[in-house]
Amino acid sequence: MTRALGIDLGTKRIGVAVSSGTLSTPYEVVARSGSRRTDHARLAELVDETDAEVVVVGLPLSLDGSEGRAARSARAEVAELADTLSVPVTTYDERLTTVTADRQLMDQALGAGARRQVVDKVAASVMLQAWLDAGSPRGDISP
Repeated sequence: MTRALGIDLGTKRIGVAVSSGTLSTPYEVVARSGSRRTDHARLAELVDETDAEVVVVGLPLSLDGSEGRAARSARAEVAELADTLSVPVTTYDERLTTVTADRQLMDQALGAGARRQVVDKVAASVMLQAWLDAGSPRGDISP
């Protein structure tokens, strides 16, 4: 079983989820520091802390599956992140993960403020679970 770290790159926060093989769990929200180097160093710490063997970063594709500006920006950051981490980095389609996460949190009767605090790590968990359910595809991996 592969231990994976799921990452949801946001402009203000980075959602992090972890899996121990077949089940994904929300783990942490990293507030953006204004420095990618600092943010990536924190993600490297999380890789070590969780003994992750692979990092799966959500790729924000357009609803039609095409890559827009957000996906291109994410790919550029993934390339930088791959240079920082000691484990393989791959991307996986994250369409609608934040919407799904927000709905799950609303179903739990969490208020807007409370949802904002955790939605990013829940979205990372939704994306990572989809990756796991798809058989942990390893296309598009950076060494």
